[in-house]
Amino acid sequence: MNPSAIYPSLRDRVVLITGGATGIGACLVERFAAQGAKVGFIDIDRDAGTALAHKLSASLHPPLFVASDLTQISALDAGIQTVRQRFGPIRVLLNNAANDRRHSIEETTPESWDAGVAVNLKHQFFAARNVAADMRAAGGGSIVNFGSISWMLKQGGMPVYTTSKAAVQGLTRSLARDFGPFNIRVNTLVPGWVMTDKQLRLWVTETSKEEIARGQCLNQPLMPEHIAAMALFLASEDSAMCTAQDFVVDGGWV
Repeated sequence: MNPSAIYPSLRDRVVLITGGATGIGACLVERFAAQGAKVGFIDIDRDAGTALAHKLSASLHPPLFVASDLTQISALDAGIQTVRQRFGPIRVLLNNAANDRRHSIEETTPESWDAGVAVNLKHQFFAARNVAADMRAAGGGSIVNFGSISWMLKQGGMPVYTTSKAAVQGLTRSLARDFGPFNIRVNTLVPGWVMTDKQLRLWVTETSKEEIARGQCLNQPLMPEHIAAMALFLASEDSAMCTAQDFVVDGGWV
């Protein structure tokens, strides 16, 4: 895939991406940097984040990597402030960070439940709350919360993840109503099964490839670039009247 769309409204715009060191997040960092945006990204993976920032150091605005555990809200707030101090008020937030570790009902404890919600849902609310003041002062902005088709497919084997991802769409609609008067748009980007290195290494088998082929209308691999293309549109002013919506990019599975 070789996307050719250029969004002038993203040039010089400050963009914050959570979970940007690997997978879909790394592709988001690359594609927004290529638009000339000022990209800050937060991730717990220090080595991968540092390597990505170095790789993109020749960008118009070299991305800023902040190593932080965003499940700790004080650390998340500090990371956001670091991005703000470097680049200025944040106008785009991509709540991408998540962990789809498989887990059974029987092994789920109160502690693991809280930890799963923290990485897959909780940080999205607190990141949005943090940047909302910047967006209000600037006259608007775009928040993109990342969901998943897993719960729509009634997928088992990871109840905390699917519960959290279902809740993301409720969060989006609530925030869209509350932030709408300030011209802040809030949408959910809902990926299908994206063929990241992690997915290929841990979860994708010949059996699951057959499942994907049966489920998707488009019998092609869903790649991070496909998700990034939608994220660029939702972050730009081209989507000026899109809010409180779910944008599914899954090859036609759900």
